[in-house]
Amino acid sequence: MTADAGNASSLDRTAILGIVREQLAEILEKNPDEILEDVPFTDLGADSLALIELVEALEENLSTYMAGFHIDDEDLEGLLSVRDAVDYVSAKLQAA
Repeated sequence: MTADAGNASSLDRTAILGIVREQLAEILEKNPDEILEDVPFTDLGADSLALIELVEALEENLSTYMAGFHIDDEDLEGLLSVRDAVDYVSAKLQAA
C-alpha cells in the first residue's frame, strides 16, 4: 500500500498524540508517560534544537501516512506545547 491521504485518515488524534509523545520522549530521554499534552515544551526541557529534532522525526514518521508530510519553519513558533503539535498535525493530515 502506498502512502496517501487515505492512510492519513486512519490516524486519529489519540494516535497522533502517541506519536508526538514517543518522538519527544526519545529526544528528551524521558518516559512518554512524563510528557503531558498541556505542558509547554519549555517546561519539558525542550529547547529550539529539540523542537527541530521533533519536527524532523514527525516528518519522517508521518510521511508513512501522507507522502511528503512537512511542517513549515514559519509554523514552528506557534507550536508551544504537545497539544499545539498534535492539533497542527491533525489539521494538516485532515486537510490532505
